[in-house]
Formats: sequence, C-alpha cells, structure tokens
Amino acid sequence: MKLLLTSTGLANKSITDKFLELTGKPATGIKIIFVPTASRTEHELKYVQKSRQQLLDLGILGKNIKDMNLDKKIAYSEVRNYDVIYVCGGNSFFLLKKVRESGFDEIIKEFVKNNKLYFGVSAGSLLVCPDISIASPCDENDVGITDLTGLNLIDVIVSPHYCEKERQLIEDFRKKSKIQVIPLTDNQALLVLNNSQKIIE
Repeated sequence: MKLLLTSTGLANKSITDKFLELTGKPATGIKIIFVPTASRTEHELKYVQKSRQQLLDLGILGKNIKDMNLDKKIAYSEVRNYDVIYVCGGNSFFLLKKVRESGFDEIIKEFVKNNKLYFGVSAGSLLVCPDISIASPCDENDVGITDLTGLNLIDVIVSPHYCEKERQLIEDFRKKSKIQVIPLTDNQALLVLNNSQKIIE
C-alpha cells in the first residue's frame, strides 16, 4: 500500500521527489485519475486548478490526467491502467457521500492493494482515515451524512492545514476519539508504505 497524504498537494521538492519515486516512472509517463469532486465553491475550485497546475509543472502530460467526478457508478476497469489516484480537497462530507454512492471507496481499496499510489489533498487525505468527523469545525455537513466512517486504510487521523491555534482542538478530538491524530502543515505530507508511516517535509 502506497499513500501520500498532503494538505496542499505538491507543496515542496521533498513531496514532489517522493511522488516521483513512488510512481517509479518519469513524469511524462505517469497516468493520473484526478478527482475534483469535493470542490464545489469558486474558492475551492481555485485550489483544484492549482493542484492540476502543479502536476503539469512537474512534467505530467495533460492527456495523461483523467478527470473523474464521481457522478456515476465507477468500474475498476476505468482506473486499472493508471498509476495514481489523486483526490483533491474541498468538503469532506460531500466527498465521502459521493465516494460511497459511486462505489469509488472499493475502487480505491483495490487500487492500493495493487500497489498503486493514492495521493490525497486535504479532504482527499482525510478520506482514507478511520473517521472524518475532525472536519466538522471547517466543513459544513450540508449533505446530512451521519456515518462518518472513512475508508479506514490507515489507523490514524490526519488533520490538514495545521497551525498552532488548532492545537487544543486536536487534543480534545484525540481524547474523545482515542485515535492518534497527525497534524499536517501546508508543507508536510504523511507517507504510508504498508505498515510504516513517515512525515515528509
């Protein structure tokens, strides 16, 4: 299993270098499933464009980036020939709802089981955790989902966009949930390789 979980995508050279290493291909040969689903507002969509531009700036070819909006049932055959599933940020609750409805939760699990790379940005990082309720202070649950169980690919919860003023919020959540919380600043990533975890900065 290979996961690279970030707050803001390819924010620095260390994350970019690790991304290339994990794919094991030159940038021009990397094929990406790009999921912008979580972003619904104009503000969020600006970050989607930034994420896409980071990939293009890395040398990834536009024709090798396939948008997938999770607005229908997805079959594994649609992602089989790709190297990376890249899930953008936005509203964590809306993303979880659409991932379940489209069957993309099972697609992601199969994808990483086949040793391909999952790359998360903000809500896309939180998605693979045991629980997404830590998003509540920032994201509005306007889709009314009550089961906040994430994909449970890892046994910790990442808290993207961490800054010092959130320390108490994270401590309180950690005590209540009894699950380890890993805060990620905008320049950090959590690398998960099978059972090992490491912060990249």
